[in-house]
Amino acid sequence: MILAIDVGNSNIVVGCIDKKGIRFIERMSTDLNKTELEYAITLKNIMEIYEIRDGALEGGIISSVVPQVTEVLRCAVEKLIKTPVKIVGPGLKTGLNILIDNPAQLGSDLLVDSVAALAEHPVPLIIVDMGTATTVCVINSKRQYIGGMIVPGVRTALDSLVSHTSLLQQISLEPPKKVIGSNTIDGMKSGMIYGNASILDGLIDRIEEELGEKCTIVATGGLAGAIVPHCRRHILVDDDLLLKGLKIIYEKNR
Repeated sequence: MILAIDVGNSNIVVGCIDKKGIRFIERMSTDLNKTELEYAITLKNIMEIYEIRDGALEGGIISSVVPQVTEVLRCAVEKLIKTPVKIVGPGLKTGLNILIDNPAQLGSDLLVDSVAALAEHPVPLIIVDMGTATTVCVINSKRQYIGGMIVPGVRTALDSLVSHTSLLQQISLEPPKKVIGSNTIDGMKSGMIYGNASILDGLIDRIEEELGEKCTIVATGGLAGAIVPHCRRHILVDDDLLLKGLKIIYEKNR
């Protein structure tokens, strides 16, 4: 069994994976001020909740887009499992053929998503990850990562809207009864839900037009479940995509 961790700007996704599959997935807040010991205690508490015994973990792997947290978390995990932890980045084999201007700029989360999607779905592929930012990755029919786009995340856009306007308040991300909102709250809900769904539909149409062929579309991330059901395109939702990719990369680097 391995401990797989993905560090995002807002949340850290933690999961344990064995030969049978993913044992659990949990999220905790990304906190730049937490110490190595504080992260170790939090992780230990999570594993105790799921009855993961000391010594059950053979190793760990971390992907991170928050450099300030990466090393602190690596030390925290090694404190628990008493073995070196792999960090997704230079030096690790991934099997992904990256054809962007500077492959080193590809975020580890996007790399891991792409590795997992390639292992499970036919190409060409469009991979959407909906977190602090909504990212779209494109893999062509030759199984090459050719690029993508970045859009403000749903919550990021909502927080910005509320903080820069005097009369708008925070809302829950649930669809209104009608697309055309008849009050301020429903208007905001419609804009957030249907607006972001339309963004995905529109980007997918343009990507397929540029590629000249239909794509398999896979979405993941904390907000995919709120937005994807309102898209007009058929999009597969896989909440476990990142952890699956981390497991694949871990196995490639045993």
